[in-house]
Amino acid sequence: MEPQGHAERLVGVNDVGKSGSARPRHAAVFGATGAIGAALCQALARSGVECIHAGSRSGQAPAHPAIRPFRFDLANEASIAAAAQAMREAPPELVIVASGVLTLEHGPGPEKSLRQIDPASMAQVFAHNTIGPALVAKHLLPLLPRDRSSVFAVLSARVGSISDNRLGGWHSYRASKAALNMLIRNFAIEQARTHPQSAVVGLHPGTVDSALSAPFQSNLPAVQLTAPYAAAVHLLEVMWRLRPEDSGKVFDWRGKEIPA
Repeated sequence: MEPQGHAERLVGVNDVGKSGSARPRHAAVFGATGAIGAALCQALARSGVECIHAGSRSGQAPAHPAIRPFRFDLANEASIAAAAQAMREAPPELVIVASGVLTLEHGPGPEKSLRQIDPASMAQVFAHNTIGPALVAKHLLPLLPRDRSSVFAVLSARVGSISDNRLGGWHSYRASKAALNMLIRNFAIEQARTHPQSAVVGLHPGTVDSALSAPFQSNLPAVQLTAPYAAAVHLLEVMWRLRPEDSGKVFDWRGKEIPA
């Protein structure tokens, strides 16, 4: 169920002025059937975005006149290139990569010790969390408009911060998100040369009530768990305020920068 107050606040916001990114007419969400991805599609539609390209492996997406489903697979670069090609006539001003894994469906959970590191599982985590988003960036960043503001955002995680790591463990997940954060910085530097009004950022949504976090919710206080739609609204509000000088950084759902 959507939190009504958040929905009203999001729908009522006008285009952001000089202090942030203009509201996009066209957007693309990669990972549209996950809890956060689906909620982002719904929130974008409710906010008045005219066209939301919503990608998933199944080709499914939330039902709405503004949402246009498409198929893609993070492990298949050709599918990402085909999706980008289909968007060329009406390229997005906002691209969100909302896919990723914490645990593998038929694999071990996050490593609590280096003795649990498995090279095949680690490679799969990197393929989902680092290499896949990099391929989306490869094909979608060039499509962003050069003459006005645009945003390319990837869901990252606070545990990808090296300087903020005080507990250790979760080696594959932490390392894949740290590598993703470095790529975000790299892409921001390169994108600024051709798209000076763009922002390439990572976003930490907090702990969202989803299949990804479900195995780890038992020890969490209820106040730390956020409904997917509320998380989506928080993230969009951060994105609406982004400026070119924010490019290359990672922000949490409150808009606070996460250290590298």
